[in-house]
Amino acid sequence: MTLSLVLALVWALAANVLAMLPSRDNHWTRAYILIALGIPLLGYLTLENGPWVGLLALAAGMSVLRWPVRYLMRWGRRQFDVNA
Repeated sequence: MTLSLVLALVWALAANVLAMLPSRDNHWTRAYILIALGIPLLGYLTLENGPWVGLLALAAGMSVLRWPVRYLMRWGRRQFDVNA
């Protein structure tokens, strides 16, 4: 098992533990930290293990951080809405 895969599994475990703890800001601060750590980790994982493993890790990260992804999609739709 490669180092990047171990780090990705530690990231996923930390994300799940952080999600179980109570938060005053609905976990947004923790989500920003996880995103900041996860993007370079995803690049390293993809470099070491290939694009298919990288895509699987991206899907796993998006399932953990689904609310930031939803807000990003809403923002993108507003930016590119030609009927507005």
